[in-house]
Amino acid sequence: MEADVDSYLLPLWISCKTVLVTTAITFVLGIAVARWMARYSGKYKGMIDGIFILPLVLPPTVVGFGLLMLFGKNGPLGEFLSLFDMTVVFSWPATVIAAVIMTFPLMYMSARAGFEQVDVNIENAARTLGASEWRVFWTITMPAARPAIMAATVLAFARALGEFGATLMLAGNIPGKTTTIPVAIYFNIQAGHTDKAMVLVFIVLAISFVSLAALTYWKLKIPAKP
Repeated sequence: MEADVDSYLLPLWISCKTVLVTTAITFVLGIAVARWMARYSGKYKGMIDGIFILPLVLPPTVVGFGLLMLFGKNGPLGEFLSLFDMTVVFSWPATVIAAVIMTFPLMYMSARAGFEQVDVNIENAARTLGASEWRVFWTITMPAARPAIMAATVLAFARALGEFGATLMLAGNIPGKTTTIPVAIYFNIQAGHTDKAMVLVFIVLAISFVSLAALTYWKLKIPAKP
């Protein structure tokens, strides 16, 4: 009985850790990069934008294979980390890395769209009145882009929760260590344990439904910019 409970709780715990850390990292990186790209007008903007969005259009297994080549024992980052007796492949951090790469495009695109809608004239007016760039960002830019950023955060959270392909390639399926809910569902079905898989599916559905409900609530509570 205890083993059955652990088969549900351990994947849930690993997924929760992975999703929360992934969302926090993606939130910071996504906002920073989106803010920069929203005001960047160089000739390489299209190419840079394409690189940031690329994981969204590639099959997750392809992204996972690329990460495996990068962080593997013979990969450039893998060899560098081995100098410090560290490894990423088949470890819990691998679940976070895979999820961050796969969720970043959603956070980036939504946040960038929000920043692009901010009135530049208002920002410039604040600068002429002596406001620093940091103050302009936190008192004008962020509040104006808040609905888009909140939506992006919820989407990133939901995407991280459902990440499977890249995670399986880089982190594998190590019970109690790297087995997230999507990975557990897949291997339970492979093993013929459809009852356990159904329980995990309902857990994912419940969390996803709450996330989407929160997104809808925020959209209704936050008035649109006139």
